Amino acid sequence: MIEFASVSKRYPDGTTAVEDLTLKIETGQITVFVGPSGCGKTTALRMINRMVEPTSGHILIDGDDVTTRPAAQLRREIGYVIQAAGLFPHRSVVDNIATVPVLRGERRRDARMQALGLLERVGLPANLGERYPSQLSGGQQQRVGVARALAADPPVLLMDEPFSAVDAVVRDDLQAELLRLQSELGKTIVLVTHDIDEAIRLGDRVAVFAQGARLAQYAAPADLLAAPADDFVASLVGRDRGFRGLSFADESQIVVRPIDHEVDGSRLETDQDGRPLGWRTTDGLFPTEGSFREGASLRAVTDLVILSPAGAAVRVDEDGRADGLVLLVDLAGGVRDQQRKRLTVLAEGAG
Repeated sequence: MIEFASVSKRYPDGTTAVEDLTLKIETGQITVFVGPSGCGKTTALRMINRMVEPTSGHILIDGDDVTTRPAAQLRREIGYVIQAAGLFPHRSVVDNIATVPVLRGERRRDARMQALGLLERVGLPANLGERYPSQLSGGQQQRVGVARALAADPPVLLMDEPFSAVDAVVRDDLQAELLRLQSELGKTIVLVTHDIDEAIRLGDRVAVFAQGARLAQYAAPADLLAAPADDFVASLVGRDRGFRGLSFADESQIVVRPIDHEVDGSRLETDQDGRPLGWRTTDGLFPTEGSFREGASLRAVTDLVILSPAGAAVRVDEDGRADGLVLLVDLAGGVRDQQRKRLTVLAEGAG
């Protein structure tokens, strides 16, 4: 567990970057700091590994004050990923990843072997190991940055806007990769972002920072969407927070009908193995706009229904064969259940 106990950071010119911050970050979870520029979220993150020293208060990791340990030693035991990866340009990919293990005394050969394994773990082929950062795409560099942070097997991983320098498609892939890695490794991750969608997707808990270095709300994403603490949080989350809230319900809450190839005058066509090809209408064959598998979020299913020319989302099995449909009318029950949950959260907050 990481604990901030009345932590403040004030600079000599009178600027207050963080004001009396108190919160607990649970072990094995992803906690996201989100808020506008200048709100103190990055300063708070950097105080964990003492890249910024607090003016007052205490930061504890598993009960130990971080200031009782040499800063260099502390940083070697905490993974750190920054925007644009921050790789050493004059070192190969494999030597970048091996940096901290070598500093900690491991033999270079052993560290390089472990680095090659980490490349594959973050979704990159081992043959990229001998390349240099300039020879990689932005997304590949970010994956190498994550591998380097994991090289010493740290219990804590700090990530400072790690995906903000890549395009939307690459960012989506990197977010999915982080969630996959976390499901395997169970690290304590603190991630800074200015993107509320990223915070909601990645965080087990989200800390919303407001201007003036104020912690406006600290809650699970679903609770943040259901019951913003004040007008600032509501404006940050956005007016479409009800739709975002559907991300926390899965398709088990709605009716999935058996495959009926005729839907409102449109016919679902499949190949010989039963995989969907598209919807056939009197105007031609139109794409399904995607499909979903069991366990998909209600938000994803709703999006597919809206985009579908037939007003129906196609569910597929593990082999990609169509095995069910969700119609527009079937969404009502799931959305109604989400509304009831939101009202429950509001009532509990009021009590």
